[in-house]
Amino acid sequence: MTVPDDSEVRDPGALRASMVRALRDQDAITSERVAAAFATVPRHRFAPGAPLELAYDLHSTVPVKKDEHGLDISVMSAAHLQGVMLEQADIRAGMKVLEIGSGGYNAALVQELVGGEGAVTTVDIDRDVIDRARRCLDDAGYGQVRTVLADGESGVPDGAPYDRIIVTVAAWDIPAPWIGGLTGNGRLVVPLTVRCTTRSIAFDRDGEGLLSRSYRLARFVPMQGEGAPKEERKVLLRDGVALQTDDVRVRLDAEALNRALDEPRLVRWSGAAYELPDELELYLTLNLSSAARLHSSKDVVESGLVEASALLGVPTLVSEDSIAYRTRRENENTGGFESGVVAHGPQAEALADQYVELLRRWARNHRRRGTATIRYLPGPAASPLPQVTVPKRHGVVAVTWH
Repeated sequence: MTVPDDSEVRDPGALRASMVRALRDQDAITSERVAAAFATVPRHRFAPGAPLELAYDLHSTVPVKKDEHGLDISVMSAAHLQGVMLEQADIRAGMKVLEIGSGGYNAALVQELVGGEGAVTTVDIDRDVIDRARRCLDDAGYGQVRTVLADGESGVPDGAPYDRIIVTVAAWDIPAPWIGGLTGNGRLVVPLTVRCTTRSIAFDRDGEGLLSRSYRLARFVPMQGEGAPKEERKVLLRDGVALQTDDVRVRLDAEALNRALDEPRLVRWSGAAYELPDELELYLTLNLSSAARLHSSKDVVESGLVEASALLGVPTLVSEDSIAYRTRRENENTGGFESGVVAHGPQAEALADQYVELLRRWARNHRRRGTATIRYLPGPAASPLPQVTVPKRHGVVAVTWH
């Protein structure tokens, strides 16, 4: 977000107005109702001690609490992401809304949206966080928002059913109280993590389960308490190179996969356009037969061992002793960039063939936004489903592509 002069840096009202204009320009805000809420709530009052330009930056989080290692365990989410999720939620006047994961600011925005006839409850497992949210809400004039200290995994039955439930931490699964806590036509907006990839998904009630209305790229700190991602594994192959998975069916042999990286690389180009990387990433993550995420440091990328696609994590196909992941190169014939595969190890050719076929299939059939339909089915799957399915603790995620 650009700030015209020093006077605006010192003026919260000017910064807030500039933030709203920028959020509109980037389509994070698309409705007048959400724009009015952002224009009204003083965001800086929920970031005491933070510089004003940080509090009103579109894409920056504001630290709230760190763990003993200095890692963020609670933050005020970036304004851009909050705008996207509130638009997904489609909150109307008079609704009852539950927020799981509290910082105060988002709950104040929701209170503006539901108005005086609506009700907002925000819950957090951490006393420091919920007490801070209470102080900030009172200071900013939102005393009517109810704050609850509890594990959000169980929802807040006292107040259910809710028209909307908004989860502001990355959730590995969807517990029954969240679904049961919705009205019959209620909506759950949740940053759901599937195979270490997170999307903010707007789910509507669909019988006993949930059906997606939209999904957007999202990044959140993970849920704590009973909902924490206990299945997640991360193995270090060598300094600066790691593989991560939360799929219990995927075996990661760090020693064998590290040896694979020392073998000559096999590079295959797909002839398919590389576009819409977030859509492509979701497709690959859910369709690779044995999926993990490869992470690499900048130093390792600069050494030439691993491609730059691994800097933020890249969908990776692994076997017991081989590895394949996505890369790209400039190619005017495919509209700018072409997708390809880098593979290492004794099974490099077989893995590369499988990966390239997925790249081509996505480019041929699904290269546009919103092609995935995501269902959440509580309980074990009764029979094999035709969709891509990922088992969770409380149910199954099933995905189809149009």
